[in-house]
Parts: sequence; structure tokens; C-alpha cells
Amino acid sequence: MLSYISRRLGVTLLILLGVSFTVYVIFAFLPFDPAALTCGKNCNDPGIIEANRRRLGYDLPFLTQYWHFIKGLFVGSSYGMGAALINCPAPSLGYSFREHACVSSIIGEALPVTLSLALGALVLWLIVGVGLGVLAARYKGKIVDSASTVFVLIGTSLPTFLTGLMLLVFVVIKWRLLPFPAGNYTPFFEDPYEWAQILFLPWVTLAFAYAALYTRFVRSAVIETSNEDYIRTARAKGLPEGTILGKHTLRSALAPIVTMAGLDFAGLLGGAILTESVFNLPGLGRLAIGSVIEYDLPIIVATTLLAAAIVVLMNLIVDIAYAFIDPRVRIT
Repeated sequence: MLSYISRRLGVTLLILLGVSFTVYVIFAFLPFDPAALTCGKNCNDPGIIEANRRRLGYDLPFLTQYWHFIKGLFVGSSYGMGAALINCPAPSLGYSFREHACVSSIIGEALPVTLSLALGALVLWLIVGVGLGVLAARYKGKIVDSASTVFVLIGTSLPTFLTGLMLLVFVVIKWRLLPFPAGNYTPFFEDPYEWAQILFLPWVTLAFAYAALYTRFVRSAVIETSNEDYIRTARAKGLPEGTILGKHTLRSALAPIVTMAGLDFAGLLGGAILTESVFNLPGLGRLAIGSVIEYDLPIIVATTLLAAAIVVLMNLIVDIAYAFIDPRVRIT
């Protein structure tokens, strides 16, 4: 098992290094001057542009810039000198002149919002999607199965921004069951009730769409697995249906569900752009969109790298989870 994890971890580190280099190459060779973007869209002062170029290291060769970026992840980075010296502690992802702050600090404020949103939605859609999918498969052709089909059709048809707007109109504005989201985020350890109150509708918005997909997938997987010979053998031995479902049927369908959940969760951690925009949440998705609009290159690079790293790391976690679910993959 340790050998399997070590191999996967080594491959993951190489992929992360390759991804970081590729992203850095793409943004380094874009057809514009990154130093000119540090002082506004219409900056025409050559002195300011040149000073920012030296301060941020854009005057150095490309490989030297990349090395400084990688080194900054471990030991931090410094920009400028003397009274104008700016220190960004590790892990340093650069400095944003527009926000006048280290990029890692800016991302550190947005990441908990997106993480809370993604975790809550993940738990909700797994409970609803897997539970409803199992019920639909067990009562195939009955009213529960028909109701799940309607749920799947609606959930896969409605885009998340429309679902979110409908929840805002009815739950918040018309029925006044929840306060209107004002774009403020309350950390969990500061006030758990207000934290859940702010994130409840975004959780429902995301979970509604994903739960529909998981319901359809789990239903098909359970029905297909139920026709296997070992399931019929278990029934012939007189095992209870609950035991067959929990120990045999669901375990066979668990591996692809883990893959789907891991990749979907990684996608949300990269920024649920539409949902964060609808509910005015200051997460990574809204931060990325704002940085693109404002041409804040350091934040664009950092959010791109973070999203790619999250996907790679979630693949590693899924691979390790596979090894526990199905020991046969450990020899590959």
C-alpha cells in the first residue's frame, strides 16, 4: 500500500511541476507588457511602469522568474528595496498592485468561502443523489422511480444561475424565510448558525443540479449490479436485502461514484463562478472573474494554478481511495 501511495505521490508532484511551468509559460508570453498592467488600464507613465517591472522581477530572464516563483512557494518573496520593500511570506504567489496585498493573502480570504460552499454542497448532493438513486433502483417502475425521473429531468435542465435566482426570489424576497445575502461571509468558528444561514441557498442551488446527475448514475449502477451472478447467489443463500445492498451492490458502484465526487468537488473548489456571483459570495470564482476584468495578472496566474493544483491533488486522493475500495488496483 505504501509503495502504491509513494508512486502516485511522485507522479502527482511531477504533474504539479509541469502544470505550474505550463501556466507560467502561457502567461509570460502573452502579447502585452505585464508591468504596464500594474498601474491601471490607461497607465502611460514610463517611469512607474519601469519601476514596477524591476520591483516584480519582470526584467529578469523567463527561467529566472519561474525559479523565483517556485522558490517563493517555500521561502516567500520580496519585492522592491529600502522603504518600498514588500515581503510576502511563504507560500508566496506574487503581489497585486491593484489590491496592494500579497496574492496568497487575497486567496486565503476567498478560499474558505469556496471551500465551505463546496463541502456543504458535496455532502448534500451525495445524501440526496445516492439515497434517491438507491430507492429508485430498488423500487424500479413504481412511484418512487417515477418521481426520481422527474427530479432528474428538472435538475439537469435548469442551469444553476436560474435555480439560484428562483430561490432568491421566492425564499428570500417573497416568503422572507432567509435574510437577503449582502455579500458578507461569516466564518464557521465565529458564528456557525449565521455561516450555515448564508450558505444554505448556495448549497441547495449546487446540490440540486449535482444530485440529479448522481441519482441517474446510482440508479443505473445499482440496477446493473443487481443482475450480477454473485448478487443472485447472495439472495439464494437467504441474505437480507439490506445486507446485499450495503455490502455487495453499493460497494461495486462505489468506485465510479468516488471518481465523480472527487472531480466534481475539485471543480467547485476551483470556483463556483455562477453561484458565487448570484449570491454575492466573495469566493475564488468571483475573485478570478474580477481579476480578469481588472487585468490583475498575478491573481489570474495564482487562481489558474490553484484550480489546476486542486484537480491534480483530488485525482491523487481518488486514486488512494480506490486502493482502499478495491485492493486490486494497488498492483497497477
